[in-house]
Parts: sequence; C-alpha cells; structure tokens
Amino acid sequence: MNPLCEVLAAARAASPRARHVALAAALTLLLLLTVRCVGAPSTLVQGETMIVAGEHVPVGTRVVTFLEPGGYDAYRLGKFFATDEPPDGKQRYSARENLPPALAEVAPTRSLTRDELRQVVHQFVLHYDAAGTSRQCFKVLHDLRNLSVHFLLDVDGTIYQTLDLREKAFHATIANNASIGVEIAHPGAFPQPLAGPMRAFYEQDEQGWRMKLPAWVRESGIRTPSFVARPARPELISGEVQGAVQHQFDFTEQQYVALAKLTAALAREFPRIRLEAPRAPDGAVLDHALPADELRAFDGVVGHLHVQRNKPDPGPAFQWERLLRDAREALGRR
Repeated sequence: MNPLCEVLAAARAASPRARHVALAAALTLLLLLTVRCVGAPSTLVQGETMIVAGEHVPVGTRVVTFLEPGGYDAYRLGKFFATDEPPDGKQRYSARENLPPALAEVAPTRSLTRDELRQVVHQFVLHYDAAGTSRQCFKVLHDLRNLSVHFLLDVDGTIYQTLDLREKAFHATIANNASIGVEIAHPGAFPQPLAGPMRAFYEQDEQGWRMKLPAWVRESGIRTPSFVARPARPELISGEVQGAVQHQFDFTEQQYVALAKLTAALAREFPRIRLEAPRAPDGAVLDHALPADELRAFDGVVGHLHVQRNKPDPGPAFQWERLLRDAREALGRR
C-alpha cells in the first residue's frame, strides 16, 4: 500500500478529530506529489485556505485552521485553555440536521461532501464577539459557554477556523443548521456613549481613538506584533438596532479587508449564499430581526440581529454596503 493510501485508510477508522488530522496529512502528501510533477496549484496558497468537507478551499487571506499550532480547535471535548483538566465530554457542535430526503438517507453512514453541503448551507451570519480579541472570544465560547462558531476574525485581520464547515456550529439558534458563522473581534455596541464598558476598551492618543485591552485580558493572542487596533472611521457611530439607539466604534480596516475575502470565498463555495443582506422597502439593510419563516427562506449574509430580537450585532457601525461591494468585487461581480 502506498503512503497516501495508508493515510486515507487510517482516516476512515479514526475519530472525527483524528480523521481531520489524517485527511489534512493526506492532502499535504497529495500536494507534494503534485508539485513534483506539475508545480504548485495556483489557487492554493499555504495558510490561505479554509477546510470544507475535509478539503482545502482558497480564501485569499490568512486563515489559521484548527489543525495548526496556534489555532483554536472546537473539536476538543474539554476546555481549550485548561489542558490540565480532564475532558468534560461535551461536544460543542453537531452534524447538520433537517437535511433534504436524499441527504438524510446517507448522513447516518458518512459525512456530507462539498457538493452535498452546498444544498444545505445558504446563510453567512455575522457576529461581534463582545470579547475584544479572538483568543478571548474562543475562551468564552468554548471553555465557559460550551458553544462554537466556524470562524473568528481578530482585530488584525487574522481569521481562525475552529471547525470544518460541514459541522453545525452553535452560534445563532434557529440559523445554525443552514449557516456558517463568524465572530468578529470587537468590544460591542452600548446604549450609552463612552460609558464605563466602552471606556474599558477604548482610549485616545495623538492619532485619535484606539482600542485597548482591559487588565483582565492577560494575553491578547493577536498575531501581528505591536498591532494597534483603530476604528476604520474615527468617529463614534450611533444608530438604531432592534428599536433602541446603540453607540459603537467601527471595526478595523484589516477586519473589513479580510472579511470581504472570506465572504467572497464562501459565496463562491456555497452559491446559495448571495452577496446580499435583508433589506427594508427603502433599500436600507434591516436593523431588526426577521420573522422566523422569512429568516429561514433568506439566502445571503445576515447579522445576528436578523436572527434574534435580543441581539444587536454586528451593530450600527458595521459597514454593510462596503462589505457586500468589496465581496462582489473579489468575485468579479457587480
């Protein structure tokens, strides 16, 4: 048996986490064999791919996957940041459910393929994490709340993938089964401008407002050395969400650039994710939750605010039109 077949045989008999590791090793071996013959594939750049049904798919920006050192692994059955504690046995994700009849027949015996997954996934849900950094977000989600999300987007534009996109992550209640989610590192929106919680995360210097980390965030996890997170727009933004006025500083320029590339990559991989958001009759992006039946029928990009009435994220400062425009440009669409 050749080395590639041996790796694949081991993957079939492995646990879900070990299977991902084995499949990644098989892909690496296959790429090395391919490079020897025809050169490196032009669409795959090391460190710029996401994992979909066990395959690496190009994104065009840095993605740290759950298979890499320094990545965040939502397959771990236990606290990620407390490795001295025994596994708690709690799974923070599940297989996707409520599948079309043909897929429901095969799902109990094997994982969905990329083509099959395209029949299921039709929404990309945007959150802010209210934690400030991706490291802190994963600690809260995984270790404290036993929840999950597919992607984390840090303030410096680094994307972390915590689960294969074939999995159902626990991030947005009724949208979970048909969606992919991203938690964007950000302190959040607040009902009072520059009140205590907001002051804990922001300060001014000679260049304007910048994000700071409270003393209780002992390690930032930000990969870019000495990175200073500044809002893409310098002023405090106010707007109505779910019928109440919220105040928020913008996300960073680096986050918008990376998010546009990720959104474009997801729209390319999952054609049902249209590069569009829910809109009011006047054309503005909705600032409140959709009725459940309308949400389930929507194909495209939504905010957590469109899913749940008690959620404001990604908040009034988020530049929806910029994201959708930039993602369309990344795909060559108008």
